[in-house]
Amino acid sequence: MLILGIETATSQVGCALADQSGLLAAARSGVPRRHAESLAPQIDFVCRQAGVTPRDIRVVAVDVGPGLFTGLRVGMATALALAHALGAPMVGVSSLDLVAFPARFTSRTIVAVLDARRGEVFHARYRPVPGGIQREGEAAVGRPDEVAAEITARGDETLVVGDGALAHREVFDGIAEVEIADGCFAHPTATALVELAHARAVREEFVRPDQIAPVYLRRPDAQAHWGDPVGGAA
Repeated sequence: MLILGIETATSQVGCALADQSGLLAAARSGVPRRHAESLAPQIDFVCRQAGVTPRDIRVVAVDVGPGLFTGLRVGMATALALAHALGAPMVGVSSLDLVAFPARFTSRTIVAVLDARRGEVFHARYRPVPGGIQREGEAAVGRPDEVAAEITARGDETLVVGDGALAHREVFDGIAEVEIADGCFAHPTATALVELAHARAVREEFVRPDQIAPVYLRRPDAQAHWGDPVGGAA
């Protein structure tokens, strides 16, 4: 089962291919505001690296957010177009799940924090479980100091991951029992996406293209701009 993963929810752009044997190829770019220009060449690159064609793809996985609006709509539009063209089912995964998943081997509570701009962050709390992570509660958007206050109130040993933690390091530094992960945990990745998507695909936890939707956590922005052309400004 060949799975294509598309990840565009933050300033990074990435895609990856995997099958039952594991990761076959991956590409990633960190050039700001170049999501639309970067994604199609990346998909072509990973297909060539894996020795397959787009017609061989059986499942399309996509990061559904929360994230930056322009990046999300580029990834969603591309994933939906491919899924429709191929008649392939889809798997949608949260960007916060993707940034927390690589930290699953810690013994600490994991708090994923992604930069939402405007002085806010997207955030969610996780606990490590055998083979992965489990989210505790819903994803939310709020000020970094509110997230820090919640961490302090709980008093757990906590690993904070994501570019939001790095952008607002001064807020999280100095909290007892808190460690801030370094830059390799800053962004969700397409490699984490295809790994999580493969597990769901094995369980046949698919979503039809007409059932998948982006998660913005800022609905007025989404309603104002979702119908705009992909190349428009965020």
